[in-house]
Amino acid sequence: MKYIFWDFNGTVLDDAYLCYEILNEMLIEEERPIVTFDEYLMIFDFPVEAYYDKVYDLKKTSFEILAHRFIERYQPRSLELALHEGVIDAIQHYEKKGFTNIMLSASEINNLHRQLNHFKIEHLFDHILGTSDVYAKSKVAVAKRFIEENEIDPKDVTMIGDTLHDVEVAHELGCEIILYTKGHQHKDRLKGYQSIDDMKELYQII
Repeated sequence: MKYIFWDFNGTVLDDAYLCYEILNEMLIEEERPIVTFDEYLMIFDFPVEAYYDKVYDLKKTSFEILAHRFIERYQPRSLELALHEGVIDAIQHYEKKGFTNIMLSASEINNLHRQLNHFKIEHLFDHILGTSDVYAKSKVAVAKRFIEENEIDPKDVTMIGDTLHDVEVAHELGCEIILYTKGHQHKDRLKGYQSIDDMKELYQII
């Protein structure tokens, strides 16, 4: 059995620009300098607290307050977005080839389910893996637990993500990683790793 772990934000859902817009809205409210979209792509990181520490004064406003403030804006507006071009076709392509498609996200699990239901894609995944809070720290523990409980050989797993955190997760698991360059991190940051600019390019790799 072969498995694909799909990241959601930035890989399946085209939400990088929305996150950038909300970041600037919140920076203005905090009387902090705003950033360009390219700057956002260069500073976005995991854990999200480390990325916030680059642009906010966390002594003035705590990360927890900012994280909740972000999610309150992001969640309803995310439902107005589009999925990345070709991603549904790719998921269905691998399902037909006998792969097990798994959603693996740092998003809080209930928010994730709401988004997947809204976009009518929850049925495309055999398993949905998310986190227990809105702080987006890491999805390593979630993925490790799933692999151990299901006795999966990491050599049978491919991760598709859009950030260096996805690289970290893949290395922790011992599985292959493919990075999509139209997500939350600048293409220049992803150099040195196997990457794709278009979902159709996956078909030549997996």
